Amino acid sequence: MVSATVTGAPYETDPVYQMAVRQLKDVAEILGLPDEVVEVLRHPERLLQVKIPVRLESGKTVVFIGWRSQHNSALGPYKGGVRYHPNVSVGEVVALSMWMTWKNSLSQLPFGGGKGGVKVDPSQLSQRELEELSRKYFAAISRIVGEDIDIPAPDVYTNPQTMAWFFDEYSKMVGYPAWGVVTAKPYQIGGLKVRIISTGYGVALVAREAAKKVLNGLEGKTVAVQGFGNVGRYAALYLSEWGAKVVAVSDSKGGIYNSNGLDVKKVMEVKDKTRSVINYKDAKRITNEELLELGVDILVPAAIENVITEKNADKVKAKIISEGANGPVTPEADEILARKGAIAIPDILANAGGVSMSWIEWCHNRMGCWITEEEALKKLDKKMTDNFKLVYEEWQRKYSDKPMRIAAYAIAVERVVNAMKLRGWI
Repeated sequence: MVSATVTGAPYETDPVYQMAVRQLKDVAEILGLPDEVVEVLRHPERLLQVKIPVRLESGKTVVFIGWRSQHNSALGPYKGGVRYHPNVSVGEVVALSMWMTWKNSLSQLPFGGGKGGVKVDPSQLSQRELEELSRKYFAAISRIVGEDIDIPAPDVYTNPQTMAWFFDEYSKMVGYPAWGVVTAKPYQIGGLKVRIISTGYGVALVAREAAKKVLNGLEGKTVAVQGFGNVGRYAALYLSEWGAKVVAVSDSKGGIYNSNGLDVKKVMEVKDKTRSVINYKDAKRITNEELLELGVDILVPAAIENVITEKNADKVKAKIISEGANGPVTPEADEILARKGAIAIPDILANAGGVSMSWIEWCHNRMGCWITEEEALKKLDKKMTDNFKLVYEEWQRKYSDKPMRIAAYAIAVERVVNAMKLRGWI
């Protein structure tokens, strides 16, 4: 007799993957989904591992390992970023592709979920080595991507230049300019200038909408932001421009705090010039752990996963947590925060601004039309605001005694399951 359960997959022991499955099973129980449907949903439809030999400036050839996980295509082509990081694992990539399925579903985008990663420290590579790595990675996955198949985008330590290399390599292979094969490209080759700000903008926007519900608005409220890459910096920038007071930010080297508020634009300049916010003068140094426990109104974890756990959730004082990173709050911490009355706006809602703007760019490329940056940002604002309203109302109506994540996942997973039923997959 053949078991209905797949076992022994290389990603199953990864803690990030196990966290993603735990979240899926929690909402599946609430929705009454049978075990066999959960079994289908917890595994990717396709998982590709590739080797990437790169000749270093020293003349030595080093082999890097990369992956592309295509989780679910019931709602459309796979969509999700590619990250370069020394700690990337196959389990993390699979988990992130699953989260992308839910994120795209919740945002009502015509995409399924995908994710890619290369196990590499890009800071140790020259620009030429990085270009060789990028081109060879994309060539290696080229048979399973395409404008209507799988559309990658940037993620951790990748950027519009990486996408330009991806776009060019793929276009050479297919013999035509494949404008829609990746998104978040430089604007000179079909991208949108506002794409780089869109994820952080969305994180700030949903925090603003939540503040209207529980803090009587954003004006004068205090904010701490962990992580000062593209997501964290633009979340901080827009929250400050909309009237909040950003008192603390951090990056991988540490954090800074000033109870009177930070000049976010100056912090951005210091970060760009010195590669760390800790060199900003008008603030005291704090650790990343201390930042999470500050007495602020709004906390934006925009660095890495699993930073708020059952060990420190009780010490988190913020009333609103807007998840800029993927998976920064563990399921156990989610429960603790909910019991305390804090709102943790889940990542599949809070940081969906990037993929939503990527959808706008993709449509723009596919139709060959022209759109202004103002029009693109207006579309993003409406989509994110509508999404927050939908999830908040569903949460209050059905799941108010549970974390907001349950409402978001219930909406997203049910849409995917319904599409699978309609297509005869289950």
